[in-house]
Amino acid sequence: MTDTEHVQKGSLLVLGAVCLAALTLPLSFSAGAVATPAIGRDMGGSAAALTWITNAFMLTFGSLLMAAGTLADRYGRKRVFTIGVATFTGFSLALGLAPSVWLIDLLRAGQGVGAAAALAGGGAALAQEFDGPARTRAFSLLGTTFGVGLAFGPVVTGLLIEGVGWRAIFLTSAVIGMAALLLGPPRMRETRDPAANRLDWPGAVSFTAMLTVFTVAMIQSSVIGWQSPAMLALGAVFLLLLVVFSFIELRSARPMLDLSLFRYRRFVGVQLLPIATCACFVVFLVILPLRFIGIEGRSEIETGFLMLALCAPMLVVPMMAAKLAHRVSPGILSAIGLLVAAGGIIWLGRVAVRDSQSTILPMLLIGIGTGLPWGLMDGLSVSVVPKERAGMATGIFGTVRVAGEGVALAIVSAALAVLTTAALAGFPGLSKVVLAEAGQKLAVGDAAGAMALSSRFDSVTLLHAYDSAFATLSWVLAGITIVCAVAVFLLLARQHEPEVS
Repeated sequence: MTDTEHVQKGSLLVLGAVCLAALTLPLSFSAGAVATPAIGRDMGGSAAALTWITNAFMLTFGSLLMAAGTLADRYGRKRVFTIGVATFTGFSLALGLAPSVWLIDLLRAGQGVGAAAALAGGGAALAQEFDGPARTRAFSLLGTTFGVGLAFGPVVTGLLIEGVGWRAIFLTSAVIGMAALLLGPPRMRETRDPAANRLDWPGAVSFTAMLTVFTVAMIQSSVIGWQSPAMLALGAVFLLLLVVFSFIELRSARPMLDLSLFRYRRFVGVQLLPIATCACFVVFLVILPLRFIGIEGRSEIETGFLMLALCAPMLVVPMMAAKLAHRVSPGILSAIGLLVAAGGIIWLGRVAVRDSQSTILPMLLIGIGTGLPWGLMDGLSVSVVPKERAGMATGIFGTVRVAGEGVALAIVSAALAVLTTAALAGFPGLSKVVLAEAGQKLAVGDAAGAMALSSRFDSVTLLHAYDSAFATLSWVLAGITIVCAVAVFLLLARQHEPEVS
């Protein structure tokens, strides 16, 4: 084997390792949602504790992604990737052995820390490993890997849960992580950016704290009440942290988030795309498995195959969108896609509980519509600002995207619990506390737990309450998606060069 062939083989193995690490991220996201009912049946736990199984991972992943990118540039991409994958693998192994729900929540947060480092370090390492067209192909394969994990994650998770048990999904992630460690780091070159900024620790800490307080407030809202002293205190702390974070970023010479980029109109439009896709797609990756398994009583395997209708378009539509963008403005394509997805959400909201087969077509419509902006927004994130500011633009976009997903999940979980509680409000002879707890349990797919709260509850009443809440929530999410579609059209429809600062 020649030296050139040896280098090419090593680069391909590095690419394989990064793709393996990337595969675990959508698997971890969907696995938490599909496994939550099984974990609840096996280990009990409050509705809030079960909600954190997904939210803890998204919170740490989203809030630390940009900080991890800075650390990778400064201290070495290989080092951060290796530490990230090893951390993710270790926490995944521990999750497979965890004895309680609260410990699972903590371990999921640790898993998110590792995921942030693995993605940031791995992506930066690939950019150094490949050049020109080879780099484009490498990142296309990385994107395809995400699509595969997103599309088939629920099916794989369902098969593992029914065949082996819910612990197997975390142990499988650990095995994949070990394979990535064996393939990548021994062949990966260590690279750094000599001009890399120091990590904005005050900004990173205040940003993470702000998101944590907000997520806690949303998850606990249906329990402690929106007007309770505890909720008012959480709201005050959140606003204080928001002010502190903004002050730090505006005064810092090297901020974690360069807020001045938001002066670019088209940059603002791009940030609306991940917000819209959260509302019309990402939240359904979590609430639909909870509905199918916990409310309708369907198996994990059946749920996984049903979710293919929502996720499978992500394997094809984003690539089609990229080709169409050569002829049609990405802003117009994105707006059309969001309107199609909004139509699917409205249709889905009209499908009654226990009529899962009728959800296939509206879920397919949501997946197809979301796929259009999904395939365009990564490229848009760097094309709408001056070239010299593309790195910061990418970091902000990634943070908005992932952190926004965690925030959206917290808000939607809280909203579904509140709406379900409101639908039960007319139920005679039960206290507000019991009704609120029933609403929260139904929101996380624990219909059996809600039924056990009172002998007065019956399945018909509980299902009707959930049905009403889900329909109302669908209208709200469709409305958000439509507003974002209009704003994206106005901000991004025209194709022109980035504004000059």
